[in-house]
Amino acid sequence: MNANINLSSLDAVILAGGMGTRLKTVVSDRPKPLAHINGRPFLDLLVENLRLQGLRRFVFCVGHQREKIIDHFKSRNDSEFLFSEESRPLGTGGAVRHALPLIRGTPFLLLNGDSYCNVNLNELLTFHNNRKARASIVVSESQGRNDGGNIDLADDGRIISFREKISDSLGNSSLINAGIYVLPRDLPSTWQAKDPFSLERDAFPQLASEGQCFGFLVNSEVIDIGTPERYATAQQQLSNMSKKG
Repeated sequence: MNANINLSSLDAVILAGGMGTRLKTVVSDRPKPLAHINGRPFLDLLVENLRLQGLRRFVFCVGHQREKIIDHFKSRNDSEFLFSEESRPLGTGGAVRHALPLIRGTPFLLLNGDSYCNVNLNELLTFHNNRKARASIVVSESQGRNDGGNIDLADDGRIISFREKISDSLGNSSLINAGIYVLPRDLPSTWQAKDPFSLERDAFPQLASEGQCFGFLVNSEVIDIGTPERYATAQQQLSNMSKKG
């Protein structure tokens, strides 16, 4: 662990602007990131974990039903909460680029607002700095899932390929993108693609092809609420966290 890393100065940018189409059959009255896990909004669990590790500044990329996310956090005074509002879908890459004026520090942490993976951020940042990475992506064992972006790593942790939502036909253990990233603040302004565009399909594969993208492997499961089935499973997986506070 690198004691010199001050996590209180690290900005967390949270992607929370999606339509949540697949979840609408069970969560229709609120944006997906506010879906309740045993009575608590999912975003509260995500923010709580980050705050416990020292983070105090959060930038939410909000679009669909954004006023509900803004109202939920704007009255809190235990951290700084900022909102990058999208009037139309920008994609994950466009959302980050749009939020750039609100991002203060470099590097910054970027997270999906509908998934959870337990990560030691101090160790992640130490890995990022030691590798002199342009981008670091948290990766986890797929545990049989074939609906996420698969990632191949070299021995030094360098990402050598992305296989977006393609299962391993050989049945071998594969790694998936956990939706947690460390990026330098100057990176989004270099992306030339027009909105909407995807980090996973457009930006990261290019960085990987240039040898500038590294994968930080964790022994933690990726929990997401993207479908009714996974949302139901998350109620059990995150039950201990949802009972706190």
